[in-house]
Amino acid sequence: MQNNAGLYTPNATEQEEYANHYLPRPYRIERIIKHTKDEWAFMVPVDFEGGFDKFVEVSLPLAGECPISISDFGEGWIELVIRRVGKVTSKLFELKAGDTIYLRGPMGNGYPVHEEFVGNNLTVIAGGTGVAPARSVINYFMRNRDQVQDMDVIVGFRSREHVLFADDIEVWKERFNTIVTLDEGDPEKGENIGLVTQYLDGLNYENPEQHHYVVVGPPMMIKFTVKGLLENGAREDRIWVSHERRMACAVGKCGHCRVGNTYICLDGPVFRYDHSKHLVD
Repeated sequence: MQNNAGLYTPNATEQEEYANHYLPRPYRIERIIKHTKDEWAFMVPVDFEGGFDKFVEVSLPLAGECPISISDFGEGWIELVIRRVGKVTSKLFELKAGDTIYLRGPMGNGYPVHEEFVGNNLTVIAGGTGVAPARSVINYFMRNRDQVQDMDVIVGFRSREHVLFADDIEVWKERFNTIVTLDEGDPEKGENIGLVTQYLDGLNYENPEQHHYVVVGPPMMIKFTVKGLLENGAREDRIWVSHERRMACAVGKCGHCRVGNTYICLDGPVFRYDHSKHLVD
């Protein structure tokens, strides 16, 4: 049957089946924020708990499904930043607030915020749409500034037209040492130009045991960022990387994300670097 909002309400038997998070369930889009032409944020009320770089499978009938990282979350809601790159995401960009999408999840191993990051120094380095899965970590400490020591944020984008979360970034600048750099920009307007790796030497590498690093972005960006961190004294077991680009089915069946004996969708997408440096993307 349908409830007052027009959504299908499952009966008791179906609710029990829905406890299996591998089954798609309908959810209504509450709000869409158009950050760029090809990157939109979908705010969706949900009845499950989100997670720091956990992900959900988003699907539409007759279109297919795709894995999308949770970019932020709170009690009763998640936000998904989706980039228009193929058939499913193009169909999602035809939707509006009030429309229904299907989700299964959340899945994956996210960042160990409470287990490792709280009480230590933290540096988050992200590039392009990789800023989205890192955002939930940054926003958690933005809301709970007393739970982290020194914190640095370095985010890179192609140009000012590709910047995500511009409003959030202004708040981050007030809370943390935050650097925004562009591949293409105008230094005369105060814009930083260059790759995120150019700013690694300026970080504080004292007390390496108490300093964690989150690195997320394109594979080559991750490779050279980790290389630069290690050269400056960061510890391999304090660096956390994400390999989510390879994921597909989320249940370890399609093999698309398999690297050796590792299934990114099941064992990741977040890995401690000393456990994942053998993974070649």
